[in-house]
Amino acid sequence: MIRNYFTLVFLCFNFISFAQKTKPYTLADTLRGSLTLERQWWDVQRYDITVKPDYDSKIILGSNTITYKTLKEKSNTKMQIDLQNPLVIDSVIQSGKKLSFAKENGVWYIKTPKSKIKSTSKVAIFFSGKVHEAIRAPWDGGWIWTKDSLGRPWMTVACQGLGASVWYPCKDHQSDEPNNGASLTMTVPDSLNAIANGRLEFKKKNNDGTTSYKWAVVNPISNYCIIPYIGKYVNFKETYKGEKGNLDLNYWVLDYNLEKAQKYMPKEVHNMLNAFEYWMGPYPFYEDGYQLIETSHTGMEHQSAVSYGNHYKPGYRGNDGSGTGWGMKWDFIIIHESGHEWFGNNITTNDLADMWVHEGFTNYSETLFVDYIFGKQAGDEYNAGTRKGIRNDRPIIPDYNVNAQGSGDMYPKAGNMLHAIRHGLDNDALFREVIRGLGKEFYHQTVDSKQIENYISKKLNFDYSKVYEQYLTTIQIPNFEFYFNEDKSKVFYRYSNCVSGFNLPLTLKNDTDKIKIIPSDQWQSIALIKDQKSLFDVASITKMYYINPVLETNIK
Repeated sequence: MIRNYFTLVFLCFNFISFAQKTKPYTLADTLRGSLTLERQWWDVQRYDITVKPDYDSKIILGSNTITYKTLKEKSNTKMQIDLQNPLVIDSVIQSGKKLSFAKENGVWYIKTPKSKIKSTSKVAIFFSGKVHEAIRAPWDGGWIWTKDSLGRPWMTVACQGLGASVWYPCKDHQSDEPNNGASLTMTVPDSLNAIANGRLEFKKKNNDGTTSYKWAVVNPISNYCIIPYIGKYVNFKETYKGEKGNLDLNYWVLDYNLEKAQKYMPKEVHNMLNAFEYWMGPYPFYEDGYQLIETSHTGMEHQSAVSYGNHYKPGYRGNDGSGTGWGMKWDFIIIHESGHEWFGNNITTNDLADMWVHEGFTNYSETLFVDYIFGKQAGDEYNAGTRKGIRNDRPIIPDYNVNAQGSGDMYPKAGNMLHAIRHGLDNDALFREVIRGLGKEFYHQTVDSKQIENYISKKLNFDYSKVYEQYLTTIQIPNFEFYFNEDKSKVFYRYSNCVSGFNLPLTLKNDTDKIKIIPSDQWQSIALIKDQKSLFDVASITKMYYINPVLETNIK
């Protein structure tokens, strides 16, 4: 998901921050955010979803056939299914028999027959109703009913955070992705086209003024990434020769934007793939291809079907969130949302509380992109510029198991934390190896933050646990205090305003010299030679690290 640095979204995030500070957790939060007994015993293997939207009434009819594996003996025979108001489940069928079901405390429970451990079963859930509508998509989420500039129906969904259960029944928890992929079949008026994730399996005219389109992915996919796109779309395509061979690229745009899109989109996408495959490894979904799909909202990271609404302009709708000028040399939505294919879609967190893994790494992918295309200095400047968006209003990692999302600082603050680790390491070859290694080690997996944290520490042979603790769980900006002895032959330094044991390594350098130190919250010192005093420059340190350097002048 994107984080807009400008007024509307700033207010939106402040509202969320306030709400999550003051709102007590409810049973609904626990039912949504935890693995209840009614969720634990079964594992999703596949979703096969069908939907028929009625544009005029804003009603949808649909079904989801869930293929699941029984993991353990059930203490009861209930299966928890999430489907949000005002949608309702109409019927549930398994092996030709109707199953009983009921709604309780905002979730649905289906009474399923006993099944053997490791056995695979299917249950078909039929649903209908007036679907929740997004008003300020993608910030509030829901089904998006709008019109293109010629007044023709244009529909899609954005539901990260709010949850896929806002428009179809599922196990709405990030930890359980369908192992064997998913399909989405959409029945729409003949005058419109329907696109979704992956590849088109069939297009079928129904002789009633409608056409059905079935799209499918073969890779695991997050619930919130399965998305319909319905409108007057046209397509152009090409092949990108990437690290794993030929990658199919498909662009879907409104018919009147075809010529503009053909001139604009491919260059941006090629630059993105060149940079990200270099820094982060092969695109994670070669089997399903890459699609960029025009939409009415700003954009979202829908796996293999990235939504795009940046009006064919550089920056974020014509603005540079970093304030450095570098953000106006590329399309923010194409780069950021595509970056989520590596972090968010390939690597997905089990709990919403660990969303910094999605957003922090993807925010940092912008820096890596700028670095690759425009050079290291440009990347440094861009990264430092993104600090404008840091508020330090609350921790990035909130409570677990209650569907809680941390501060919006999970974008720029976490991105700056990663950049600080890179600068302190002062070994881009090793840093790149680690970033690529994450994608390989946790390929198509759901993870906890600790797994990512520990992997980085292990590969870099340094315990960064206090660094993670500082930036992800507190709102303090560490002070780096330092002073010189009388003849400037020695410098004394320490961290303050930080967690006990904070130990971010610092590499301070210029064109001719460098010093690497590992400050702590205790005073240390190091002898200086030649002009090394100049390395302790407040402006230079501030640019490289998200810390507050303080030159003490009253210490004798």
